[in-house]
Amino acid sequence: MKVGESVNEYFVRTLSIANKMKLNGENKEDVEVVGKILRSMIPKFDYIVCSIEESKDTTILTINEFQSSLLVHEQCMSSHVEEEHALNITHGEQSRGRGQGRGSFRGRGRG
Repeated sequence: MKVGESVNEYFVRTLSIANKMKLNGENKEDVEVVGKILRSMIPKFDYIVCSIEESKDTTILTINEFQSSLLVHEQCMSSHVEEEHALNITHGEQSRGRGQGRGSFRGRGRG
């Protein structure tokens, strides 16, 4: 998986490769494809991969179930990022403390 690539984009790319391999006579089972995807996720998804491996039997996990699980986690991560961004924006709009004033002038005297 590439940095900045969505789960959907990655699955489309990976499944198209797997389908081409099947057309050329290589029989890849879902278990093999799921395993390859699990091993090739970027570090941002490490905790998700660990939780999927611990909570689900990856030998019977279908590609669709796996993709759905990753999509849910990706959506949760993106909503947390949006909340943090909103908090940063509201925090940045607060006043800068006493004595700053509005303009870039120095103030009265002593200068």
